[in-house]
Amino acid sequence: MTYRERLAVPASWWVVGMFFALTFVTAVGFYSGPWVAAGAGALTAAAVAASLVWYGRLLVVVDEVGLHAGGAVLEWPYLGEVLVLDRAATRRRLGPDADPAAWLLVRGFIPGSVEVAVADRSDPHPYWLVSTRRAAQLAAAIGESRPISPTGEGSSAPARLPQ
Repeated sequence: MTYRERLAVPASWWVVGMFFALTFVTAVGFYSGPWVAAGAGALTAAAVAASLVWYGRLLVVVDEVGLHAGGAVLEWPYLGEVLVLDRAATRRRLGPDADPAAWLLVRGFIPGSVEVAVADRSDPHPYWLVSTRRAAQLAAAIGESRPISPTGEGSSAPARLPQ
């Protein structure tokens, strides 16, 4: 494995989630008493924590098989050109410049992404758009990990930055 990133939620989401749990405890406490409030608070905090952990569970991995994004895998023979996208370019690829057939693994709290062309003509997705906090490192890992073909050349173009 040459690259691994968990798309965990930011700390600010934890603060907001626990503040929600605290306000819920306060409201229940005024109505039902402190023992019920403590139980409801513990359950609410556990539910918020479980939700945040679940939402931030996705991994982006580059290994000997190819690119893993969440539960999907784009194997090396089908991995095309890789573009590093900043916040503005990511927004454009999610908005006016988007292809509705693209495969997306996007987290709104992560500003950058990589766009990976799919080199399989039978695949309905022309590219993958994958959120990442370290877009340049992910693109470099893909470029460095590409298997060498029998002719001695890499399987496709190296990663590049958009113009």
